[in-house]
Amino acid sequence: MFRKLGLLMLVLMIGLSACSNSQSQNAAGSLVQIKLPVGYIPNIQFAPLYVAIDKGYFKNEGIQIQFDYSLETDATALVGANNLQFAVVSGEQVLLARAQGLPIVYVGAWYQQYPVSVVSKVDQGIVKPADLKGKKIGLPGLYGASYIGLDALLFAGGLTEKDVTLDSIGFNQVAALAADKDQAVSVYTTNEPIQLAAQGIKLNEIRVADYEQLASNGLITNETTIAKNPDLVRRMVSAFLKGLADTIANPGEAYTISEKYVPNLSAADKTTQMEILTRSIDLWKASRLGYSNPQAWQNMQDTLLKMGLLKQSLDLTKAFTNQFVP
Repeated sequence: MFRKLGLLMLVLMIGLSACSNSQSQNAAGSLVQIKLPVGYIPNIQFAPLYVAIDKGYFKNEGIQIQFDYSLETDATALVGANNLQFAVVSGEQVLLARAQGLPIVYVGAWYQQYPVSVVSKVDQGIVKPADLKGKKIGLPGLYGASYIGLDALLFAGGLTEKDVTLDSIGFNQVAALAADKDQAVSVYTTNEPIQLAAQGIKLNEIRVADYEQLASNGLITNETTIAKNPDLVRRMVSAFLKGLADTIANPGEAYTISEKYVPNLSAADKTTQMEILTRSIDLWKASRLGYSNPQAWQNMQDTLLKMGLLKQSLDLTKAFTNQFVP
C-alpha cells in the first residue's frame, strides 16, 4: 500500500461545515484546511479516511481534508519544512527523515503490522526466510517498504543481501513471478498475493509481520505543529481513529462509503476488493488503535542500521509519540 505507481493523480476536495472550536477556525470562522498526502492512488485501502470524512468526524473536529494523491510528492520533506502539517507515511521514512535533520513526528499508528510479504510459487519450496538463500528475488528497487521488509526477512533467516540476488523490476512483481523471471518477489501483503492467487497461481507467502514487528504506516506531523497547535494534532488523530474503528467494525459499510471516493470501485470485482480490505483490516487491528509500540520502532531502527541506511542510532522518543492517542 501507499506505493508510488505513477498511474493516476487525483485530488478529492471534501467541503465540510464549521465547528465551534476557536482553534480550528480563522477569523472568518472557516475550517482548518488540511492537505493530506497519502502517497498512492484512490484505493479501498484508504477506507478509514473516507469513512471519517463521510461520517463527519473531521468536520466535527473543525477540519477540512484535501487528499493529495500526487505521486511525486515528497511528503516527509514538506511536513519537515512545515509546508504541510500532516501526511501518511511508513515508519522507516520517519527515521530516515529525522536522520537528515527533518523534525517530523509520528503521531498515530495506522498499520500495526508491517504490510510486506515475500511470495513464491509453491514448487520453489520457499516457506521460511532461510529458504531464500541463493534465490533471485524481484522487488521494485532498493528503496521503500518492499526493500526494508525483504531485508528484515533476510536478517530473520540469518541471511544478508549477499546471500541472494536482488532484481530491481519496478512494480512488476506479479508479471515477473507469473513468468518465472524471479523465484520470489517482495510485495505488499494486501495487493499482489491476491492478484497472483486470482490467476490460479499457488503461492507460499512469508509475511514480515510473522517474524518482526516494525513501525509501519501512520500519521505524521512536525515539531512546530505539535508545539504551536497541539489541539489540532489531537483532533486530527481523533477523527482518523474514529474512521478506522468504524471500518474495522463494519467493513461492508466502509466499502459502500469508499465507492463515493474511489473511481470505478463500484464497477470493480467486489470479491477481490473486499479481500484487499479484509487483509488490510487484519493489519490495522489493535487493542488500542493508533498506539505506537516502542519495540516496533527499536526494531525498525535496528533493521535500518544493519542495512546501512542509518549510520547511527537516533533518539526514538523524538521520532514518535502516543500523547495524542486516546
